[in-house]
Amino acid sequence: MIYRQALGKTMTPSFAEPYLPSEQSIARSVLPEKALELERKSSALAGKAAAPVKLILEKHMRAVNSYFSNLIEGNNTKPWAIRRAATGDLSADATARGLQLESLAHMQAQDWLREQNVDLKTLCSRDFLCELHRVLYQTMPDSALLITNDTPKNGSTLVPGAFRNRDVIVGRHVPPEANDLHSFMSRFQDVYGSKRAGLTPIIAGMAAHHRLVWIHPFLDGNGRVARLFTDEYLRQIGVSGVGLWVMSRGLARSHAQYKLRLHQADIPRQGDYDGRGNLSEKELIAFCDYMLDTALDQVDYTAELLQFDGMIQRINRYVQARNEGRIPRYGKLPPEASALLERAFVTGTIERREIYEMFHGRSERTIRATVQQLKAEGLLSETSSCSPLSWAIPEHAESYYFPELNS
Repeated sequence: MIYRQALGKTMTPSFAEPYLPSEQSIARSVLPEKALELERKSSALAGKAAAPVKLILEKHMRAVNSYFSNLIEGNNTKPWAIRRAATGDLSADATARGLQLESLAHMQAQDWLREQNVDLKTLCSRDFLCELHRVLYQTMPDSALLITNDTPKNGSTLVPGAFRNRDVIVGRHVPPEANDLHSFMSRFQDVYGSKRAGLTPIIAGMAAHHRLVWIHPFLDGNGRVARLFTDEYLRQIGVSGVGLWVMSRGLARSHAQYKLRLHQADIPRQGDYDGRGNLSEKELIAFCDYMLDTALDQVDYTAELLQFDGMIQRINRYVQARNEGRIPRYGKLPPEASALLERAFVTGTIERREIYEMFHGRSERTIRATVQQLKAEGLLSETSSCSPLSWAIPEHAESYYFPELNS
């Protein structure tokens, strides 16, 4: 991204109006219906899986979220490499290692967000967003903090958690001047940090994504922060199932349209029938519509994956592939494996005594050996030698359990 000294007119928060489309414009649009559909489908998705399975999936999806959000910014570090980085297994190549650390920082920021338990007003505050930016960037390598502009020798270093201290131009967009950022962010909090009746909060969350990127409060990382913010915003307004589906996956898969819709929502008002603010209300509605479509597409994708019959078939395909020698470095699985993995998926966890009841008549030695193999290969997990066994998603099974997840 190229930054230049901005030579623009001093702005006030009114330059970002409308922060929300008018009630009349929303009522005439398809946004309310799509917001209702998102709320309904995401809630249904949250009820599809047992609670332990949801926790496993949410943890697994954090690396997927990191991958796709960073992919939008040009970092192609795959989820498996991010998970390995989380265990301390870093690449020997300095460039690849730096990108792993950048992606890992995104996962850590997600974990931090989930621990905060803040209200909507706090989430939208400049202090909280600065802290989110600080958490995101504090563990990144020095290479990720270097900002380049027209003159490579005149680069500057990003300060994690600090608003930018100079004026910039980003592509064709001239964000507010650095001296005006605090007033813009105060207005941002006033609008988006307020509880709203009905379905408006979902629409507000989508509009807030654009306006945060438009304000561009940081020298770099605005897109990453906005995507993390949007996930948490939807969670805070009660959209259940967030975390099981990944908005960034849809945004990355439609990267060109995402950038276009962001740009189009930057344009000035287009005539008397385009709202009453400085910016185009029509294009803000189009942006919200795109974001809702993207969210619905990702909810549908995950819901299809969690269909009971479909997952059981994919577990069986995985076991069959193992037994046909089609998964390198992993040998055959015993006959009991499919039933054990199916039961673990359905219930989330399975007590050890249940396993012996399931295979009544089989020798204890055989059952113990099967369980030990599934644990050793990451297909089942445990917290202790006496704890229930949990369904798990190892790297070698991911493409069978969740086809096309990382594409």
